[in-house]
Amino acid sequence: MCGIAGEIAFNGRKTSREAVLKMMEAMASRGPDGRGTWESGWVALGHQRLSIIDLSEAGAQPMVDDGGLTVTFNGCIYNYKELRRELEPEFTFRSTSDTEVVLKAYRKWGDDFVHHLVGMFAIALYDTQRQEVLLVRDRLGIKPVYVSQLPGKLRFASTLPALVASGGVDTSLDEVALHHYLSWHSIVPAPRSILRGVQKLPAATIRTVRADGTWHDREYWKPEYTRRPERAAWTVEDWQEAVRAALRTAVRRRMVADVPVGVLLSGGLDSSILVALLAEEGQHGLSTFSIGFDGAGGDSGNEFVYSDLIAREFGTRHERLHVSTAEFAPSIDGAVEAMSEPMASHDVTAFHLLSKTVARHLKVVQCGQGADEVFGGYAYHQPLASVPRPGAHAAFTKSFVDHSHGELLEILEPEWYSGSDVSSRVLAENLAAPGADTALDAVLRLDTHLLMVDDPVKRLDNMSMAWGIEARVPFLDHELVELAASCPPEYKASGGGKGILKDLGRQLLPAAVVDRPKGYFPVPALRHLEEPFITMVRDALRAPAAKQRGIFRSDYIDGLLADPNSRRTPVKSNVLWQFALLEMWLQHHGVG
Repeated sequence: MCGIAGEIAFNGRKTSREAVLKMMEAMASRGPDGRGTWESGWVALGHQRLSIIDLSEAGAQPMVDDGGLTVTFNGCIYNYKELRRELEPEFTFRSTSDTEVVLKAYRKWGDDFVHHLVGMFAIALYDTQRQEVLLVRDRLGIKPVYVSQLPGKLRFASTLPALVASGGVDTSLDEVALHHYLSWHSIVPAPRSILRGVQKLPAATIRTVRADGTWHDREYWKPEYTRRPERAAWTVEDWQEAVRAALRTAVRRRMVADVPVGVLLSGGLDSSILVALLAEEGQHGLSTFSIGFDGAGGDSGNEFVYSDLIAREFGTRHERLHVSTAEFAPSIDGAVEAMSEPMASHDVTAFHLLSKTVARHLKVVQCGQGADEVFGGYAYHQPLASVPRPGAHAAFTKSFVDHSHGELLEILEPEWYSGSDVSSRVLAENLAAPGADTALDAVLRLDTHLLMVDDPVKRLDNMSMAWGIEARVPFLDHELVELAASCPPEYKASGGGKGILKDLGRQLLPAAVVDRPKGYFPVPALRHLEEPFITMVRDALRAPAAKQRGIFRSDYIDGLLADPNSRRTPVKSNVLWQFALLEMWLQHHGVG
């Protein structure tokens, strides 16, 4: 796990090593164990290293291969040992790193090398012979790639602020992205970012960039959310066993490391299953971590009773972090600093604080992110099981969208109107696309492959990497996702959501953990705003920069400030916090 950066100059221009160094410096926390650069004519690459596999200098990057290849790589290839054994008859290896396996895999299979990689990855690979640079993002977008097209050159980096730090990037706010942000609780899906001058490489994409500045994208993976004939006769018990086997494989894969691996244990179903499966794999004395907060507005601030129960059941070395409101408020700035884009989810700061604690003990953790999207765990998923296929858009909009297009016309100043309901159009196009049998299939596909990438996945990457922590997500193993995509949706929607996972949980876990209301990393202080958060919000929305930018209508903001907890989104987030967080991020990073 690392930070990558680079510049590609076109039509005989030279690259700027200084720009690459600025990008690397801006994301030093992603790779505190080393730094490297490489340049040759029209390509310059940079790398910030977090040493997880092959801790020696032999694993340093950018890595150059005798075959005329150079790579800078962020992530982990979980099957690198198996691939190495397959490649060793043809190639000589100088390290024990997964990075070198990526290079040799490309030499053998060309662009199709991605189909052999199991893991999370963002790759920039320069092929001297073909005079091309490949930018590659993993199937579920777990590892980020931000790009900026500048006059005569293209830059890329693992974070948006790194690109901004390189200079010359258009940092004005994108009106369409703003519409998405306010419609989908701060999600701005690829290829857009919140800034006009920065884009994101979509998940499961290879971008081939040539020396003349031309480029093309290829989507290399897209599972079908349909029933497969070879599984037509499967019973629910067959599906349960298949999911258990695939998840066990996913967990085992993510133990690959030359350093210890722990678990972020919320006490919920998903992370608890991971602990149970790791115990089955013989992982005794596993380190686990949980976080809790003061209650607010009648909401409990922790789930320690459940995480403690799992820790006792499986004998983990458990550390729980309780953060008081007085301690929590000052930590908001650090979380905002770590955000590549503004993220209003209440648990972003929770992940930031928990990662800080984990960093004192470990470099690698597994966590349960992605299970809700893949297995239908959110409250809005269950009603969709009975909605006809053509009704997916209307049903999803009703239960998910924060503000309608009409409401945004009342919230935004006229210069920030996008002109049309761009967010609804994106949802309609994705939900109507072929390859999904039912309304719930279509929504789970949308959640998993478009929205999730820029909410829980981005949140986890940003907050963990701010402290040099590699967070691994077994529920986003691509083979498990493929299996779940073909699973009859009623098995996922049953039991109040994630029915098939709950059945697995009953085989592995204490009943009290399985048969309880769904929880999160609860942060009540950001759902029910009290002091000092009300002052924090007011200061952000009434700051001179906010007034000059003029995004929100002042009368609308005044109404919210007069009653800070009066407006909640369909997913129970505080509307005022959503607006304030955007301004806090823009002001902190000096953009927009």
